[in-house]
Order: sequence, then structure tokens, then C-alpha cells
Amino acid sequence: MIISAIAALIAASAVFVCWQANDLTVTSIEYASQDVPDGFDGFRIVHISDLHNKRFGKGQSRLLDAVCDLRPDIIVITGDLIDARHTNIEKAMEFVRGAVKLAPVYYVSGNHEMSVPDKYEALSAQMLDIGVTMLENAVTTIERNGDTTDLIGISDPRGETQTADYHSGLAEFHIKRAIGDGSSNFKMLLAHRPELIDSYARFGINVVFSGHAHGGQFRLPWIGGLFAPNQGFFPKYTAGAYQVNGTTLVVSRGLGNSVCPIRLFNRPNIVCVELKCVSQTKNN
Repeated sequence: MIISAIAALIAASAVFVCWQANDLTVTSIEYASQDVPDGFDGFRIVHISDLHNKRFGKGQSRLLDAVCDLRPDIIVITGDLIDARHTNIEKAMEFVRGAVKLAPVYYVSGNHEMSVPDKYEALSAQMLDIGVTMLENAVTTIERNGDTTDLIGISDPRGETQTADYHSGLAEFHIKRAIGDGSSNFKMLLAHRPELIDSYARFGINVVFSGHAHGGQFRLPWIGGLFAPNQGFFPKYTAGAYQVNGTTLVVSRGLGNSVCPIRLFNRPNIVCVELKCVSQTKNN
């Protein structure tokens, strides 16, 4: 009897762990502000991060179907499509090839891409060939209904052994260089690391999209995530939206895993942000 109960508990635990690691969830966030241009009211941004070579169905079918259902105007990817420990470019490209058929795709690197530069070069070449906009320390302008916004991207800094000040300084350098003299446009930033939000916010960015934290890996009620890279235990920025000095930080919990294959109360995550112009919201 005891052995049967233990066996049943082990089996149930295995099913639960498998479900937690594979069942896709969607976090929907509405960003409402007077700063949103009229032409971008209702603009939908699907945010993908930290795939880490994970596959969701044959040819990434489950992931692509979930993204399609969200009817994105653009898709943004904030790094770690591949995993430095077991790199598989094809798994990453299965998703990217499907994504470009759904909406324009914009991409910045994560720390795992920067850890395997030869493989990242091959991945970049394939993404460029199919029309992905690579925003590595660059800015592009998006037009819609007669209005424009700026979308900025910064590469992940190489060197995990470098200090936090080094990473912050490098992020600020690249943002400043990408923006140049700047513009009055609504500004969005793709940057892999959420812990550098204070640096991002210094440039008047309206919305920042980040990943890297994996939702804290294990999430507990009233506590949140337990551990995140470069934030340590009980990290501050792991999931959802945060307000920091006038900038909204949107953090994806990510899709795959790297060092730890187990997620707890932290299922794979797609984020969808819809922009709303406050002036139009009030009139509806």
C-alpha cells in the first residue's frame, strides 16, 4: 500500500513537472498613455524571449499557433533563442521562419547567443535572409496610420564575469549611440537584461521589453520568483510590467530552460502588449 502510494505520488509529480515545463501561457498587458500616438492605438506587440532551443510541437506548431491567435502587428524577440550548452539553430529557426509569416519580426541577442559567436553568426545570417530586423545597437522607425514610433535594440554585453557597472555603462553607451540626437517619437527598447532598467530609463524610453530572468524559475504565492541570473535570490524583475522612473519594463518569463530544466508555477510564457492612446480610450 505504501509503495503504491509512493509510486502514484512520483507519477503524479512527473506529470505535473512536465505540464509546468510545456503548457504555454499568455500574459496580456495594456499600455495606456497619452504618449502613445493616435495611429498606434490598438497596436499589438507579441514578445518572445528565452526559447533556449525548446520545441513546442512539430515545427514549433503550438508556439506559432498561440502567437497567431494573438494577431500581432509586430513580434519582438529579446534573445536566447538558442542555448550555449546545447545549441540547435534549426529549432530556433523553425519558430522564426513561422513567425515572419505572421508579422514583422525584430530581434536582439541574449547572453547565450553572445557566448557562442560562431553559431550566433550562422543564426544571424539565416534570420537576415528571411527578413528579420536585427536591432543590434540600432534603431528603426515603425509607421502606422500616419504616425511613427522608434524601436531600439541593444546587443547583450559579452562577458558574464564583468561587473554590473560595466554592463550598465555599456548599455547606456549603446542606447545613446543608437538614438543619436534623439527624436520626439514614442520609444520602445528591446534589451535582454531587465536588471539594467535604471540605465534604460535614463533615456526617456516609454516601454522596455526584456527576458533573461526566466520568471525566477520557481514562483511562490506572495513571493514571486526565487532566483534569476544577475539578480540573485528573490529577484526584483521577473514577470509582467514594472514602472521605473517613468519607463514601463515588460519582462517575459521565457519559454525554455537552460541550467535548470524544471519550472514551478512558472509555465512557458508569451507576452502580448497592446498600446492604447488615452485620448482615444476616454472617447470610447
